[in-house]
Amino acid sequence: MNWLQRLAQAPRRINLAGALLCFGLVAVAVALEVWQGLEPCPLCIFQRVAFLFMGAALLVGALIPGVIAMTGVALGALAGIGLAARHLWLQSLPADQVPACGPGLGYLLDSMPLNRVLSQVLAGSGECAEVDVVLGLSIPLWTLIAFVLIGGVFTVVNGMARQTRPA
Repeated sequence: MNWLQRLAQAPRRINLAGALLCFGLVAVAVALEVWQGLEPCPLCIFQRVAFLFMGAALLVGALIPGVIAMTGVALGALAGIGLAARHLWLQSLPADQVPACGPGLGYLLDSMPLNRVLSQVLAGSGECAEVDVVLGLSIPLWTLIAFVLIGGVFTVVNGMARQTRPA
């Protein structure tokens, strides 16, 4: 029996642990913001929302393991991977190709419809190109790693739990 099969035998506890992990990652981001003075860019905030979405799906999975948690985690992870990859791409641009800094997310949400806010945020802005490093890696790279690992492990565990659960 491999470790994923063992995890799938206790999906409620594993999903609760995964939810706490996702919420803990958001807490770490807020702590970095407060204690290190890092200002989150709109892409950072959207990545936090993706972690919160995954955490909420895993909380539901702690109550009702199976397809809801599996789907929610997979969707949140895919969105987070896309956001983190976009963020890393913006950080890799030469200085002369970085988009100009735009208005803050609060202003965008107050002044534009949601679909325009999403397109504006995904287009990126200058503050998204700033590289802040923690333990030798940029923060978006850490989030990309977390989205891949959490999304992969918890999607597989919930899928296996769904298959092994008696009807």
